Amino acid sequence: MRSEQAHHLVQEPSSAGRIGRVRQRVAQFLPPVALLGALVGAWELLVWQLALPVWLLPTPSRILSTLMSNLPVLGEHVAATLSVTFPGFGLALVSGFALGVLIDASPLLRRALYPLLVTSQTIPIVAIAPLLVVGFGFGMLPKVLVVALVTFFPIVVNTADGLQAADRDQRRLLEAMGANYWQLLRLLRLPAALPSIFTGIKVAVTYSIIGAVLAEWIGASAGLGVYIARSLRAFRTDQVFVAALTTSLLTIGLFALVTLLERWIISWRDEL
Repeated sequence: MRSEQAHHLVQEPSSAGRIGRVRQRVAQFLPPVALLGALVGAWELLVWQLALPVWLLPTPSRILSTLMSNLPVLGEHVAATLSVTFPGFGLALVSGFALGVLIDASPLLRRALYPLLVTSQTIPIVAIAPLLVVGFGFGMLPKVLVVALVTFFPIVVNTADGLQAADRDQRRLLEAMGANYWQLLRLLRLPAALPSIFTGIKVAVTYSIIGAVLAEWIGASAGLGVYIARSLRAFRTDQVFVAALTTSLLTIGLFALVTLLERWIISWRDEL
């Protein structure tokens, strides 16, 4: 009897906690969802009241109808865009992390490369992309390189800066125990840098889809960039909005996946 009562007492706080978390999440997401719904409704009414032509500003209902009717074709273009996004982002992730570690390991490299990395971000990617097409043709490689260039910078900078965030007292202790640079990196500095590294990855992944779309715009036979270019030439503004919506959803999905991976790998951060 006592064990049943104890079990019941344990269950009640657990249920109350779950209900509280659900309410908290609803309260968190309700305002933006309500605002989005109000904006969409106002958009619909405005277009109807002003009798705007479809090529100028389609209604949200028209955009949704176009999305549903274009799903098969849109799926092919999404697959083409992702086939460029993943290799480009993977290349940026590996090279950015490696260069971030090298910059951290060598003060000389930090002084030499850091200004160049910052300067590289002042060059518009739309000026570089055609040069890559001229140099490498209209194949997959120039598009992958465009995505890598767009997403490389936040990864390398956040990796290099994050590796400087380790506790100095802990570092001195490990150095006093005879730990070399790579042991310090594995045991202390890399775990301490993970939050910063994942911040860079989340920033980079939001650029990856945009970089792929831009690369396809310059030259490709399929992809969301091609879909947008063809829609603009045909004055199909509703299809342009569909492509923009699809791009946003893909970006949000990739960001959510990286966030889940971060929570799984850095589960200890919530306990601090």
